[in-house]
Amino acid sequence: MRRPDLIGRPGATPPAPGRPTCFLGLSALLFALLTWQAAVDTPLRRADERLGRSIADSRFPDGAAELLADLGNITVAVPVLLAVLAYVSWRARRAPLPRWWLPPLAALVTMSAVPALVVPLKEAVGRTGPPGMAGDGYYPSGHTATAAVAYGAAVLLLLPWLHGRWLRRTLVIGYLVLAGAVGVGLVRRGYHWPLDVVGSWCLSLMLLHLMALAVARYGRGSAEE
Repeated sequence: MRRPDLIGRPGATPPAPGRPTCFLGLSALLFALLTWQAAVDTPLRRADERLGRSIADSRFPDGAAELLADLGNITVAVPVLLAVLAYVSWRARRAPLPRWWLPPLAALVTMSAVPALVVPLKEAVGRTGPPGMAGDGYYPSGHTATAAVAYGAAVLLLLPWLHGRWLRRTLVIGYLVLAGAVGVGLVRRGYHWPLDVVGSWCLSLMLLHLMALAVARYGRGSAEE
């Protein structure tokens, strides 16, 4: 029976070794652009605030929006990642796979990078929040990044162990819908501006891409056919 490959190994979940990393560069460029726009008074920032007020005043149910926003809490998202991490580690050790610890370790480091990056960025940008929210430091959204990275890292860990393209595709689509829903909930409840959410998505994509690239590079040859 063929053993699951580590993330990024040929035949496993992309990105694979040798694949262009232009996506990472584009994400970084977009994140830098959005950060600049969030930090100063620009037409895009003013349009973003008008859009945020419109979404907050929409008829989307408050209870559903609050539930979606709560999915970005550390107490919700991180335990999900830890449960997946424990499951994947158990499967990899039973296989057994050399360097079975590499993907779980990469996921933990990636998750730890969220507060390490988001907190200084919030202080540096100092963006004020939506009406009713006190103080500043709302860009980028920590809840958005927590959800995107925790659930995204969990998906990357699970994909090599899933059989069937349909199942993998369904998991990825479900993740994208969930990450998007958390952002919508945060804006609808007036916790963040849309630009705060989009900036966090870009940052999260960069972190997840780096996680996959790190496992692809250092995990080469770790799994056997």
